[in-house]
Amino acid sequence: MKLSNILKNGIFKDNPVLVQLVGLCSVLAVTTTIVNAFSMGMAVTFVLVCANLVVSLLRNVIPEKIRIPSFIVVIATFVTIVEMFMEAFAPAIYDSLGIFLPLIVVNCIILARAESFAYKNKILPSVVDGLGNGLGYTLSVVILAAIRELFGAGTLLADTALQINVFGNAEPAAIFVEPAGAFIVLGIMIAVFNSISKKRSEKKAVTN
Repeated sequence: MKLSNILKNGIFKDNPVLVQLVGLCSVLAVTTTIVNAFSMGMAVTFVLVCANLVVSLLRNVIPEKIRIPSFIVVIATFVTIVEMFMEAFAPAIYDSLGIFLPLIVVNCIILARAESFAYKNKILPSVVDGLGNGLGYTLSVVILAAIRELFGAGTLLADTALQINVFGNAEPAAIFVEPAGAFIVLGIMIAVFNSISKKRSEKKAVTN
């Protein structure tokens, strides 16, 4: 498979959030603001790329029977690096993400890509696969966070120098920053994504 197709599959066709529906615990929890969502997306992308790289590099060395524990050790190593980096250079974001940062270790997206792709493929395709899935995850959570923050708090890029107060003094719909709001918005996003994908598939079938 071409590297470009691997990248596009991770972002669109096999999007981990909107298609595979994995790793939703952190998706629903950290998407109250764009900053939190983007930070988590970058952390997940870093761990995905690095974990896929190492697993692919060691795929002929790691014994079949202990591959899952080995994957977890590799993933945990890079999650620890991310935690230490954020705690040192971005303590506010580190505190905001809280427990969901170390929980990247058991994020289904990362373990699934290590098992289903990196353990079976060479280094470069594995890195591209990790990057594609990471970008797909990041894109999804940032869009979800933008919608929730906009309608739930009336702001964009809250707690930054670029904060925009969209609605002024108007009262936002607080439900969007509640757990129920996360489910509602995510459900709408999945429905829209599936509708667009279906139309594109039908159009492609007619063209062919």
